Amino acid sequence: MPNKLFRKYLPSHDSVQKHRLFARFGTFLQHPNLWHVNRKSVAGGFGIGLFAGLVPGPLQMLTAALLAIPLRVNLPVALATTLYTNPFTIGPLYMAAYQIGKLIVDDDSVLMHAPAMDWTHLGTWMEMFMQWLLSMGKPLVLGLLVLATSLGVTGYFAVRIGWRIHVVLAWRRRRQQRQSLPAA
Repeated sequence: MPNKLFRKYLPSHDSVQKHRLFARFGTFLQHPNLWHVNRKSVAGGFGIGLFAGLVPGPLQMLTAALLAIPLRVNLPVALATTLYTNPFTIGPLYMAAYQIGKLIVDDDSVLMHAPAMDWTHLGTWMEMFMQWLLSMGKPLVLGLLVLATSLGVTGYFAVRIGWRIHVVLAWRRRRQQRQSLPAA
């Protein structure tokens, strides 16, 4: 089922090779594992997508692509998985990363509240906002690295284990169906 589900939405290897935009890159984007649906490739793409989703700014998909291509994992899965970070989830994820970083750095400082937006004094507000961001510096960066790595590794193994469970259950179901058929 996972294989059929992914194949339903992903392009085939032949269609990628013949597409005019991908043809410009030559063999760079034509490795079969970048588009093939198997347990290892999809799990790797999922793990990379979870890792790259915590990259700051609008660079998540670029980071996922730059990691997926040389590691030869499923590129569409890696790109799609980065979408778990959105305006609703990014705040809690970054706060969790900051708390993780504080535990590792052993920082006892209290997190200040972000300065309130002041449209009349935009320059002053921007300066105060940048100081607030920099005050989270080391714990936030370290926490993001730890959280992204742990999410990526956990996601990779979760997909591998889930895929394996699905395959074993399908084998058992087929064996039971064969045994329930009358002997011909």
